[in-house]
Amino acid sequence: MAEVALREVAKVYAGGVTAVDHITLDIQDREFLVLVGPSGCGKSTTLRMIAGLEDITEGEIRIGPRVVNDVAPKDRNIAMVFQNYALYPHMSVYKNMAFGLMLRRRMGFWDNLIWAVLQPNKYRAARQEREEIDRRVRSAADVLGISPLLGRRPKELSGGQRQRVAVGRAIVREPQAFLFDEPLSNLDAKLRVEMRAELKKLHRRMQTTTIYVTHDQEEAMTLGDRVVVMKDGVSQQCDTPFETYHRPVNRFVAGFVGTPPMNFIEGTLERAGDDLVFVEGDQRLTLDAAQREKMAAHVGKRVILGVRPELFTPGGDANGAMLRVEVSVVEPLGERMDVRIGTARHSNLTARIDARTPVREGETMNMRVDMSRVHFFA
Repeated sequence: MAEVALREVAKVYAGGVTAVDHITLDIQDREFLVLVGPSGCGKSTTLRMIAGLEDITEGEIRIGPRVVNDVAPKDRNIAMVFQNYALYPHMSVYKNMAFGLMLRRRMGFWDNLIWAVLQPNKYRAARQEREEIDRRVRSAADVLGISPLLGRRPKELSGGQRQRVAVGRAIVREPQAFLFDEPLSNLDAKLRVEMRAELKKLHRRMQTTTIYVTHDQEEAMTLGDRVVVMKDGVSQQCDTPFETYHRPVNRFVAGFVGTPPMNFIEGTLERAGDDLVFVEGDQRLTLDAAQREKMAAHVGKRVILGVRPELFTPGGDANGAMLRVEVSVVEPLGERMDVRIGTARHSNLTARIDARTPVREGETMNMRVDMSRVHFFA
């Protein structure tokens, strides 16, 4: 187990293309940290620099107490699981999981034969190592529920089983840290949900520092102790899933995290007696006391109101927290439904409401807004 630290780490490719722009992270021992962001944001490059598969342009990377900038990947005591399973097709599951350890210890047939004849002490030590490898492989297989598959070859396995083998191959290394690079991307939706739960249980059991890369924000939120949201090679926010969702630091994080994404409504802040009012065309929303104090400096300025889909409730009154909207599309989703709504100036808003609510496409209705939980971006 180990802490992993990045200090002002940058990666600049030939031609001046900056993939990672001076990122600083402190990953605690036994923590599950997720790097998430859109394609090209630098998350996989960051992971590959930690693994030693990419040279860093600037900065410092530590694994435990050791600076590893110039340490070869094989000597960093980490284990990496990739998007593609990278299993040897001609080897059994057992041999796939054991091969890396056997290779590092030179446990070929001829080595063992020579040692048995000429160096019996070395042969006995090698036999003990083989027994240790066998213990690790069978222990990892038991943890992952693939013990009955140890004699099979990859072509005989499902996608989920192959991914478990790839994870098992990393586990037997007993590394200081696990690195996962979008390991669930090749699985179907149902299997991804199952494997998410398996990975979470595995981390709880192994208690090994884990750094996980994904483009799927739902995956990030369900797995991570903390989540790093990245854009254009820069860490936008590093926080717990709860804080990231409920207290995004900027509009990008607010729009990226959440399904459906946050609604953004552009308008102006005006003073109405002791109140502050958000004005969008002929629609007016009164800010609550906490928001009023926070946004007082922005009176008379254009601001963006951020409203999560679940903050809309059908109905309304004259209490200053209601929008008049037109329903364009209704999407039933079992217990809830997503309703596409629009105002005169913003036609692409989404409300997530109870599926039993009587709503018809084309009708005009009132939507209450929970103003205590909205966000403003200046």
